[in-house]
Amino acid sequence: MTHRSETVLDVQDVHVEFSGIIALDGVSFGIAQDEILGLIGPNGAGKTTLFNCLSRLYHPSRGDILLGGTSILQWPAHQIARAGIGRTFQNVALFGDLTVRDNISVGMHALTRGNLVSDALRLPMSRRTEARIRTETEELAELLEIADVLEVTAANLPFGTQKRVELARALASKPRILLMDEPAGGLNQEEVFLLGELMKRVRTEFKTSILLVEHHMGLVMSIADHVVALNFGKKLAEGTPAEIQAHPQVIEAYLGGGDA
Repeated sequence: MTHRSETVLDVQDVHVEFSGIIALDGVSFGIAQDEILGLIGPNGAGKTTLFNCLSRLYHPSRGDILLGGTSILQWPAHQIARAGIGRTFQNVALFGDLTVRDNISVGMHALTRGNLVSDALRLPMSRRTEARIRTETEELAELLEIADVLEVTAANLPFGTQKRVELARALASKPRILLMDEPAGGLNQEEVFLLGELMKRVRTEFKTSILLVEHHMGLVMSIADHVVALNFGKKLAEGTPAEIQAHPQVIEAYLGGGDA
């Protein structure tokens, strides 16, 4: 096992039950600073349930989730972005009738300190905030190579480009942890490769830890620093990609010796 730096997010003995059905059974692991952690498993393994706990859509019946040593379970879902957790969705969740610029700007809303009065009167504080949002939106667009479509309505973009816009919006809140739910879904092989390179750049340039839930084993194993495998709500194994690929129970459960 390779040495990992101090963890920034810790999942501790998380247990989730729905009407007597156990979705997560005592799952524990940590995400290190600036690490890409792959969370893998077959359908029904508990990956989405865990994601929804991290997003505060579900509340564990037992256990805790700590961000920087502080439990996130005390926060309502609408405060998660301000606390430092960003998320992209399996099905792109953009505002289709807004421009790319406006979609990205929405992601900065949780960090702004304006109010209705200052915004309506366009007081200096409000104007400074608008200028900062505009600058940071354009910087994000440059990084994610979508600057040329900033004024295009999101619904009119190809699916792969929409995924980049959603990633930009998630990064706009300057998250300490970025949750990415099946980002390779619907992408062709070239787009998957470019996505992997982009995620590594994001990790480096934003100093952001990434929790990646993904069925595309080729992507996970090529970019993840650490991998956690779930099966039937339990942690089956964790380790480096090489260790997980060689783990007999993981191979038997769902890797099948190839991409999935």
